[in-house]
Amino acid sequence: MPDRRSTDRVTDPVALDLVERARQGDGRAFGELVDRHRQAVYRAALAALRSPEDAEEVAQEAFVTAYRRLDGFRGDASFKTWLLAITWRKALDRRASLGRWLRRRPLPQRGDDTPSEPLDRLPAPSPSQEHALLSAELVRHMRRLIGTLPARLRDALLLAGTGEYTYDEMAAMLGAPAGTVKWRVSEARRVLKRKLAALGYTRE
Repeated sequence: MPDRRSTDRVTDPVALDLVERARQGDGRAFGELVDRHRQAVYRAALAALRSPEDAEEVAQEAFVTAYRRLDGFRGDASFKTWLLAITWRKALDRRASLGRWLRRRPLPQRGDDTPSEPLDRLPAPSPSQEHALLSAELVRHMRRLIGTLPARLRDALLLAGTGEYTYDEMAAMLGAPAGTVKWRVSEARRVLKRKLAALGYTRE
């Protein structure tokens, strides 16, 4: 399977045309840019903040900031990458102001409409009740252990877990080379696997 996270589409003619029209005051053009990237922006903010309400506010702030800074977009990276970098900085500012962000909200309960985090999409090993309980326990351990990771590893893992971004996009958000981001994701997974093994969870 090809790695969809390895390249950054710098030259998207549709996006470039929309940006140019938006610079000239075409609100509909910018609205289309918002529609194209709304989900990616929201998920980036959610990965950083783990709060749907805060993520939604940050996403709105990011779009407003991007609109005001359109003249500063030079096309060195794709518009999406440029926008995600703005979003991530906004999310980190919000996260710093909240403090103790990992413990500030209870975990979503079963049946909650809160958008799922990457960890919520772990495949169920079996439909049996026993296995379902074991899976729920594993998710709880995973969430707790991810919270113990250094921020540089945790952020890279959560972004990668969304399946939404290329490594170049994650690199722009995290302010690190793509190769470094790949290493952080791999290292985070290695650390988690070791800690889970210590708790008795192993995968053949």
